[in-house]
Amino acid sequence: MSKKAQTKDLEIIIQILEGLYPEKRSKKKPGILDTLIATKLSQNTTDKTAAIAFGNLKRQFKYWNEAASASPALLKKLIKPCGLTNTKATDIRVMLNNIIKKHGNTDMKHLNKLSNDEIYSELTGYKGIGVKTASCVMAFALGREVFPVDTHIHRILNRIGIVRTKTPEETHNASEKIIPDKKKLGFHRNLIKFGRNVCKSQKPLCGVCALYDYCGFNEKENYYEIKQKGKENNFIILDSI
Repeated sequence: MSKKAQTKDLEIIIQILEGLYPEKRSKKKPGILDTLIATKLSQNTTDKTAAIAFGNLKRQFKYWNEAASASPALLKKLIKPCGLTNTKATDIRVMLNNIIKKHGNTDMKHLNKLSNDEIYSELTGYKGIGVKTASCVMAFALGREVFPVDTHIHRILNRIGIVRTKTPEETHNASEKIIPDKKKLGFHRNLIKFGRNVCKSQKPLCGVCALYDYCGFNEKENYYEIKQKGKENNFIILDSI
């Protein structure tokens, strides 16, 4: 496929997904640290269980600096629904204390004044925070034109044929160059929903896929008879905090 044809197909794919998943979110941006912690909690679990854990934290602590001085046992108890409690509780507590040590408080509005590269450098400097989590903070909380990529989006974009990459990091770098700025966040959201409901990892529902004609998945014909859709799961934690 030529680069010109690939770009045209990408535009069509973005439009189709926009039609499937009309934007219903609030225009209000979530808080920077709220977004950072919520994304951290969502690692290796579902957005729904992460939302329960995040809600527990918000009800327990009026301000995030209170969580920084909370006991590890309490933090683990509060975030238990989302799993990996030892790692996540430790990383969040250490991160909050490092933020306070560096900036004097947990107000992270200074990030608004930094370049994208500077934000990536600061956020990924905290243990357990990678490029994907930093990208989510930039896209959802700071309004930056970046494209967060997790393992699922990496899989879908390669399956369709939009990119040919080996890691989520490579997909992130390649996607940044070809996805139009004003479409990056919406496309990210829509790919998450599309991956959960149609383009599933093990048994993709190719028989009901609106992108079938634009998809380069070599095995799509083998999955064409799989058409049974379950209850849609369109909940995204960063749209609810």
